[in-house]
Amino acid sequence: MKRRQLIYAGTAAAAALAGAGLAWWQIQPHGAGASPGAAASDPALQAFWQQSFDTPDGVPLPMAGFAGKPLLVNFWATWCPPCVEELPLIDRFHTDNRARNWQVLGLAVDQPSAVRAWLQRKPLGFPVVMAGLQGTELSKSLGNLAGGLPFTVVFGASGQLLHRKSGQVSANDLAQWSQLG
Repeated sequence: MKRRQLIYAGTAAAAALAGAGLAWWQIQPHGAGASPGAAASDPALQAFWQQSFDTPDGVPLPMAGFAGKPLLVNFWATWCPPCVEELPLIDRFHTDNRARNWQVLGLAVDQPSAVRAWLQRKPLGFPVVMAGLQGTELSKSLGNLAGGLPFTVVFGASGQLLHRKSGQVSANDLAQWSQLG
């Protein structure tokens, strides 16, 4: 009886490890979409730089206007707790680094009314645009294979993709990225 329980326990542990490994593998970048170091001529990056998004108030904001300076783009939503948690940190990054030509852009995968209400309560110093459901596909084209939020990408001044991160950013991430520009 004890031997059978050990076999079952071993099988369950192996299955759990295999499941965890598969889950980890699925959220890692595997060459789909733009990868870090991708030149601005990469089709996924060209598509990004050619787009225009509306602000929550409906004013168009073309991505081409951000070219020529380092840019941190954060995909977020008002209904995403880790997204909302990291926004003050990203706002502080913007304030601390704008004199060094850093730009920050929030791409909201949300409804304009929800974003407007959220920004009324907690204004941000950097621009926020509406990506809607298109934002999920855009983030996937930039390497967010799972399509989860938050997702952050860092572009160099020449438009190349320098870094991307799925999940909440930390102060350490931001400190490292500030050295890239």
